[in-house]
Amino acid sequence: MPVSRLSFALDRGAIALPEAGEIAVYNATRDTNLGPVPTERLQIIQPFRPEFDAFEQAGYRVYSTAKGPFSAAWIVLPRGRDAARAMIREAASLTEGSVIVDGAKTDGVDGLLKDLRKRANVGEVTSKAHGKIFAATNIETDGWPDSEPAKTPSGYFTAPGVFSADGPDKGSMLLAEILPKVLPKRIADLGAGWGYLASVILKKDGVETLDLIEADQIALACAKRNVTDPRAAFHWADAPSFVSDIRYDAIVTNPPFHTSRKGDPGLGVAFIDTAARLLKPSGQLWLVANRHLPYETALNAAFRDVAELGNDPGFKLFRAARPHKR
Repeated sequence: MPVSRLSFALDRGAIALPEAGEIAVYNATRDTNLGPVPTERLQIIQPFRPEFDAFEQAGYRVYSTAKGPFSAAWIVLPRGRDAARAMIREAASLTEGSVIVDGAKTDGVDGLLKDLRKRANVGEVTSKAHGKIFAATNIETDGWPDSEPAKTPSGYFTAPGVFSADGPDKGSMLLAEILPKVLPKRIADLGAGWGYLASVILKKDGVETLDLIEADQIALACAKRNVTDPRAAFHWADAPSFVSDIRYDAIVTNPPFHTSRKGDPGLGVAFIDTAARLLKPSGQLWLVANRHLPYETALNAAFRDVAELGNDPGFKLFRAARPHKR
């Protein structure tokens, strides 16, 4: 278990937890040392389905959205600057006491501390394990992003922290361009994000149903704003473990390839295997990937027919058909 900056700060008296009331923990993962906070007072806020399921199975009270009010909140900083500020803004609005900010230098804790010193009463700062932790009260969050979906200049609803929050990413746009004008009846979008590819798919002829499968509930909430077609169904689920009662005619995906800051091509491979499992014997997979990702072996192992399409220097586009029997 990683070193707990909160335990260290509590032992030094730099931070004190309230004696009663709910304590929210934002963005905790299975690797977070929750020991300093009494389990019966913890409310874990985690919209990412794999982590949500892990906490639930471990017996914690975990919610995809916050259920305040809280006597204190503990923010384990996410990667993104806007996501961190939106998280703090929400926590401050729901918390009667301190908002505890805990993050590594690589997560931007130093810049956030500098900013909060202008906007809040910041207590003693504790440095530990290449990061900092401190408590803040009376936080002025005007001008900071909101966690609710909002329309961007691109015309789509997104939210801080979701993938490609400024608008459609290049890979998805390239994939949208090569999709045929007519698609089969039953389609799934694995890792649908905030719904860009789904909005393109539903403009094609032939589509009768489209399942959007997404592990991040914040992204899925955005997708529900962007995709209002009644043919669409939304599933808050981790794609590799998703189970369906039907077999799809086609699957479209721009799979993720990061776990935290680390690249993990195994995620894309898991999406490919899932697509082969969910498709009909005659089904097709349409996939885009960064050019450096080694997906060819997995595609050829899962499908009888694999073809690379397009000629972009940064991305590979694949059509794979006829999955092998499982």
